[in-house]
Amino acid sequence: MKTRKIVFLSLMISISIVLSIVESSISILFFAFPGMKLGLANIATMVVVFTIGRKEGAIVSIFRIFIVGLIYSGLFTPSFWISFTGGVLALLVLLSLKSSKLSIMTISVLSALMHMVGQIIAAIVVVKTTLLIYYLPYMILLSIPTGIITGYLAKRIIFGFSEKIVLIK
Repeated sequence: MKTRKIVFLSLMISISIVLSIVESSISILFFAFPGMKLGLANIATMVVVFTIGRKEGAIVSIFRIFIVGLIYSGLFTPSFWISFTGGVLALLVLLSLKSSKLSIMTISVLSALMHMVGQIIAAIVVVKTTLLIYYLPYMILLSIPTGIITGYLAKRIIFGFSEKIVLIK
């Protein structure tokens, strides 16, 4: 891997970690549901997937999940697994739909939806109660505007900086 690419990916991982920390702080003010966030950290992943490639986007996403898990809850704790499951499902949707004819914003919304589904499934397994399924409609409803916001911001960054980012490949 070229040095420019390594530096760029490191920068994107750092940005996604900072965004994750910031959104954790402000989400408490805006959302009544525990664990609900805007998804701003996924902007970095989307930018990398749509400009550099799938593999590099997966690297950014997985590193962020592990580092933020290490900072906040500790690795392999129940909240880590909930976050990990949601993040991996969102990443799989993003990676699989990248080459489709769907818009970035649509892919972002679908990714946000799957993130919520993954979190609820993992929470049901961790907490050992199916009652958490009743959160799912509310989480899905909230994930639509957050996915739109994340997709819009990623689209603006991609189209604003794509010619500079492509030079990194």
